[in-house]
Amino acid sequence: MYSFENLNLTSQLLDAIEDMGFTSPTPIQSEAHSVILSGKDLVGIAQTGTGKSLAYLLPILKEMKFSKQDNPRVLVLVPTRELVLQVVEQTESLAKYMSVRVLGLYGGSNINTQKQEASKGSDIVVATPGRLYDLALTRVLNLKDIKKLVIDEVDVMLDLGFRFQLNNILEFLPDKRQNMMFSATMTEEVDALIDDFFKSPERVSIALSGAPLENIAQQCYAVPNFFTKKNLLVHILNNKKEFNKVLVFVSSKKNADRLFEALDGNFGQEMGIIHSNKSQNYRIRTIRQFDQGDIRILVTTDVMARGLDLENVSHVFNFDTPAYPENYIHRIGRSGRAEKEGKSILFFTEKEKESKEAIEAMMAQKIPELDFPEEVEISKQLIPEERPKIVVSRNRKTEIAATPGGAFHEKKEKNKKTNLGGSYKRELAKKYKKPKTRGDKNVNKLRKGK
Repeated sequence: MYSFENLNLTSQLLDAIEDMGFTSPTPIQSEAHSVILSGKDLVGIAQTGTGKSLAYLLPILKEMKFSKQDNPRVLVLVPTRELVLQVVEQTESLAKYMSVRVLGLYGGSNINTQKQEASKGSDIVVATPGRLYDLALTRVLNLKDIKKLVIDEVDVMLDLGFRFQLNNILEFLPDKRQNMMFSATMTEEVDALIDDFFKSPERVSIALSGAPLENIAQQCYAVPNFFTKKNLLVHILNNKKEFNKVLVFVSSKKNADRLFEALDGNFGQEMGIIHSNKSQNYRIRTIRQFDQGDIRILVTTDVMARGLDLENVSHVFNFDTPAYPENYIHRIGRSGRAEKEGKSILFFTEKEKESKEAIEAMMAQKIPELDFPEEVEISKQLIPEERPKIVVSRNRKTEIAATPGGAFHEKKEKNKKTNLGGSYKRELAKKYKKPKTRGDKNVNKLRKGK
């Protein structure tokens, strides 16, 4: 069996790994290790939940020597505040028996406090692009000594619109550095970033992007509308013993808030919600409560589907069918982590059926469909997005726009007459046969004078 000893790690790292409870490296960890140690640029493609963070942290820490310099030597960029905290925690755990200073920087907190922390010096900086860029502009954080750059969850970072900040941050860094990029998917934007800033990178790809995780059992229900989905979810989640730690993914912040409010009467203190509109402290507190088992149900959006290492999630619910098939993989990847069996349940409406079929096509397999329970009420209540569109025409509201074509009734007799241009013009034409003023008036005068 392949073990961490095979990676020739230091005794300090091996002791820390043992304390963390890890026994053997994942494929991305073992295959990326030698490439990173070689100093080559690396592009690592692996599904979420496969241990990408340790894949770059282990070789970086293995090479890191003690230093008193103030400027950081390693920069790790991640897309969200939660990921900053998670990577900082993992780095500190791995460096438990080493003298390594780790600094986490993210938006939504007091920038002056972070300036003070940055001025104390650090070896590794883990940051979101926006806050790092702000601090680099103030020159409180000097990036001239960065030797290794890691961009983690780069596809999410680009989805969130961080390309501008990334471009500017890369301009602050020295040209001579090692670049590492880790992602669950490859897109045209990711390829463009690689072409612009990486030098002949070596690619390490573990499983094709979009391939379903084999240890996750998948099921689905056909459901007519939002509130019927809510009724079905309540019916299922009443089984508290089986559904003991549940993530519920919703496609928009508005629907996440709407669902959270609708479920409040059923589950109340058992629930939490996180999305990008919630305050930083609220999100951190809610994730901690969910991770520790203080709350059983966590309603969230796709922004939170990536990178969060939440242990022992019993079920993942896709309350909405994601429009992008790859998001489905990232969602269900929150369950079935660390080789444990996971379970996912998908709800889809008639409008979402095409998106479900796109997911199945990408996975090259059907998601088994379950019969809708007879005891669950079919709701007639519709959310605004589900209601028929109202078309306003001539101050009259109608649910369906009128079909182009003929009139709705016969014309009245008086309206069937042909418009002949007025009686004056008709009488004039009879008398003179031609318009009196045809041609140039001056020419007509000359003719009369002849």
